Amino acid sequence: MDGPGTAVRVTPSRRIADEWAVVLAAAGIPHWQRQRLDGWALFVTPDDVVTALEALAAYDRENATDDDGGADEAPPARPLTIAGVVVALLLVGFFAITGPRAGGSSWFEHGSADAARIMAGEWWRTVTALTLHADAPHLAGNAVGLAVLLTAVCWQLGVGVGLWLTLLAGAGGNLLTAAVHGSEFSSVGASTAVFGVVGILAALRVVAPRRLRLGTRKSWVVVAASLALLALLGTGPHADLLAHLFGLLVGGALGVLAALTLPSTPPAALQGVLLIAAIAVVLSAWQLAF
Repeated sequence: MDGPGTAVRVTPSRRIADEWAVVLAAAGIPHWQRQRLDGWALFVTPDDVVTALEALAAYDRENATDDDGGADEAPPARPLTIAGVVVALLLVGFFAITGPRAGGSSWFEHGSADAARIMAGEWWRTVTALTLHADAPHLAGNAVGLAVLLTAVCWQLGVGVGLWLTLLAGAGGNLLTAAVHGSEFSSVGASTAVFGVVGILAALRVVAPRRLRLGTRKSWVVVAASLALLALLGTGPHADLLAHLFGLLVGGALGVLAALTLPSTPPAALQGVLLIAAIAVVLSAWQLAF
């Protein structure tokens, strides 16, 4: 049937319009659909308007749990976290123990990302170097970055998953940097992990935007912004561009993996295991260093 009538519902979704049509058909109400500029409209005869509206309202009430504006598609609520702030404060406290690199502390001798030694098998340096900083400004920049960005990652993925992926991104970036440099190169600092976090966030935004409660359009903007951030903050006169770039790439790869394999809210048991594992890796790396 198609002709003059009254539109009782309009939706941009053909699937939803079809569902409404089934409801009216089940109620024995003559109806027809028509695509308009504002979407798919469902029409009935003027005599059936009241009955059709009542049938559709009853359908809405019966399906309120399932069709309340996309609740089944939205990610579940996540508790607030200050994980990034805690990590930043821990780095500040550790700097108070180690002092700056110019002070000649043995912490730097045993824990810096010495490329030759890493490639000789001292893998723990890829982790310990993340906790050391050359001076106070170096520490401040990384601490602020982690306080903001790591907190965002942990809010999206949970504290355990977020910290573990960040640690892997930082250590992986340091390992790749050592492999490229080969020898006669040494670095310290959490900046590789900071750019790893940027990569993780960018990957989540592109691959799983619903984690961020954002749309899927213009995802390329996030990738461009990440590269711009790398160019702005990661290429200073004393910055190691390779380490920052590798941290960004490893973080991006881990973010894609997490987006494709993890549920929207990883269970608390998994979070706890990964949190303990991340702490254990850092402590074990320093134990091996000495």
